[in-house]
Amino acid sequence: MLDLVNVRKTFNKGTINQRVALDGINLHLDDGDFVTVIGGNGAGKSTMLNAVAGVWPVDDGRIILDGEDITALPDYKRAKYIGRVFQDPMMGTAPNMQLEENLALAMRRGQRRGLGWGVTRAEREEYREKLRGLGLGLEDRMTAKVGLLSGGQRQALTLLMATLVTPKLLLLDEHTAALDPGTADKVLELTKKIVAENHLTCLMITHNMHDALTLGNRTLMMDHGHIVLDISGEERAHTTVDGLLDRFAENVGHALDNDRILLSKEK
Repeated sequence: MLDLVNVRKTFNKGTINQRVALDGINLHLDDGDFVTVIGGNGAGKSTMLNAVAGVWPVDDGRIILDGEDITALPDYKRAKYIGRVFQDPMMGTAPNMQLEENLALAMRRGQRRGLGWGVTRAEREEYREKLRGLGLGLEDRMTAKVGLLSGGQRQALTLLMATLVTPKLLLLDEHTAALDPGTADKVLELTKKIVAENHLTCLMITHNMHDALTLGNRTLMMDHGHIVLDISGEERAHTTVDGLLDRFAENVGHALDNDRILLSKEK
């Protein structure tokens, strides 16, 4: 489904601020894989997701999605195949537009725009049913401006918009990090539900060690532009948070020193 082949990305090349963000990344995702990605600041997690999304070109290597080489494809053309939810609840929606208008935009992602009614009656009913499935009462607020929603409601809406037209790949970049713990748990439950119901292939960045081991079917750990640990199946099922930290230290030669990750050991 997704292949990264020797992908490299260096920022500020040739200057004193040069930083190697991705150093020959190789990764294969099967159809239906739900992969969590964890690592300290500067490990390359978001850079890898941005490279897949086409936010910036890679320096070397190839990115292949569902058999198609998308390495040179600009981000707006990749948007037809890739759904994305950002860390900031303010991103991914149009705050001054209504809920139904935002959903209509998401439904038409990757399509040519024409002249016609913005939202048809049939579409409105479909959106209402989709919103009802979130369990947040948003089906009764379809004409409300998105900017009036809470952070959790907005992230749930963004998640729905990213998957309204089933994407080949769903990218989640710490999409619960800006939410309070209770709201974050609700959004994670919705994430699991939507991914499972649509049989989505998903890459999810997290700083929460517990979530990294309990969500999805596979966990990656990154450090300084490398994937240093890749576990799944029985090995993952029997790995504890402390065990994961020990494996990280064993593989890279030093302990993980990111306070945010270490504080998440106990959920």
